[in-house]
Amino acid sequence: MKFDVAIVGSGLAGLSVALHLAETRKVAIISKRKLLDGASNWAQGGIAAVLDSGDSHDQHIADTLVAGGGLCDEAATRFIVENGRAAIEWLIEQGVPFTRDDSAELGFHLTREGGHSQRRIIHAADATGHAVQVTLEQKVRAHPNISLFEHHCAIDLITSDKLGPKSAPHSSQPHCHGLYVQDVNSGTVHTVAAEHTVMATGGAGKVYLYTTNPDTASGDGIAMAWRAGCRVANMEFIQFHPTCLYHPYAKSFLITEAIRGEGGLLKLPPEAGAAAGSRFMLAHDERAELAPRDVVARAIDFEIKKRGLDYVHLDISHKPADWLKEHFPTIYARCLELGIDITKEPIPIVPAAHYTCGGIVTDLSGRTDLPGLYAVGETAYTGLHGANRLASNSLLECVVIGRACAHDIEAKERNGTPYLPDWDESRVTDADEEVVISHNWDELRRSMWNYVGIVRTTKRLERAQHRIALLKEEIDEYYRNFRITSDLLELRNLVDVASLIVNSALQRRESRGLHFSRDYPETLPKALPSVLTPARR
Repeated sequence: MKFDVAIVGSGLAGLSVALHLAETRKVAIISKRKLLDGASNWAQGGIAAVLDSGDSHDQHIADTLVAGGGLCDEAATRFIVENGRAAIEWLIEQGVPFTRDDSAELGFHLTREGGHSQRRIIHAADATGHAVQVTLEQKVRAHPNISLFEHHCAIDLITSDKLGPKSAPHSSQPHCHGLYVQDVNSGTVHTVAAEHTVMATGGAGKVYLYTTNPDTASGDGIAMAWRAGCRVANMEFIQFHPTCLYHPYAKSFLITEAIRGEGGLLKLPPEAGAAAGSRFMLAHDERAELAPRDVVARAIDFEIKKRGLDYVHLDISHKPADWLKEHFPTIYARCLELGIDITKEPIPIVPAAHYTCGGIVTDLSGRTDLPGLYAVGETAYTGLHGANRLASNSLLECVVIGRACAHDIEAKERNGTPYLPDWDESRVTDADEEVVISHNWDELRRSMWNYVGIVRTTKRLERAQHRIALLKEEIDEYYRNFRITSDLLELRNLVDVASLIVNSALQRRESRGLHFSRDYPETLPKALPSVLTPARR
């Protein structure tokens, strides 16, 4: 299968690139599940952008730099923030139904979230990601130049240094010419040739036992790019969202930051004894519930461990019931299904792995170290998020860099692709012990949760490193000898990403932003990204 551009991932980043390119290029979108099954569709809060004259680019940049613990790339931050309004206007042109407010300058309601000094979050009630994704999905499905491959798992990139003698002559510098993809339903492996390949596969939250991420978030793009020779950076900075619903029948349900932005209070539950019902955030930070996510997550983690709790409470029941139902209809309905009426009682919450701040090193057009390969969105590292992502900057980055990526591809000359060999399955057989995959999956995620969580120590990280090395050896052997499945592919990617996270964390001898080490509690005077380079480079 030949395309001008192959996009791996169907979140906001991938769909943005596709729609910007579709008028002039033949585009393939490869999605592990259905188009709407990624993290973008789950995003509740909104998109941060300067949309009011009372706000400014400098204020948004300053808020981002503060949240990022001094590690944000200032040029990248300025580029993304200054292109924010154009990104929002493009989404409005596409028909995204943002919540209206006729009294506002732009005609849309703006909310505020933790770490922001102004109301600058444009949203569609409390289901912004879904509203954006449904709108763009309709456009993508209707476009004649876009081919959709749902339920297709990317296996690995095809680079020029691995091509056989039948391939066209190529330069000494490796180049990406496409990838191998497996049809999940039939098991067939397809060769996808493309002049330009875009990784938009999202983050790696599934490397942890508890996460707000969908099952698709297995770090595929990061792992594939790393194996193909690309650098990755800042992988130790995994954002743990402070408020994930705690309930035995609720899986990965996020309670948006906007609840705290609109006055929600964190309190101790009845199990805290005499302290039950009391607020605790002021004891940790003067910004209380509006402190950045890393501060709030550590405070909750501290209170839970100190008092032997399973969860804490997030209470917004003091707000009018009709107002809550209007502003947070999704959260209200989901909690009510589980017997929690947020208009009358608090919500039980725990922190959970939420966002991968590091990723594949790119420039501001999404270009990676490997010519022909781009990365956009959560899978990429532009330098915007630093040591801690500011709330609602992620969807902004998807649209701004997605557009820049498309413009860079459009400016390139068309050179075609060389002959690509088919996938070789002659040496493999069906596995007779697939239970090994589920056991390794569980062991990996538990090790990461126990040893590489919100608070870290060198000894815990070294334990994790040792376990991951053994798991990686076992998984690689399994991959070489047995027929591939989507579970095996995801596990292979997760163990690579877990290794990158641990190695980055061991390299950072300080506490900064999302990385907190008991052995190195101080923050060094100079902030430097932790960049890992594959051995082949």
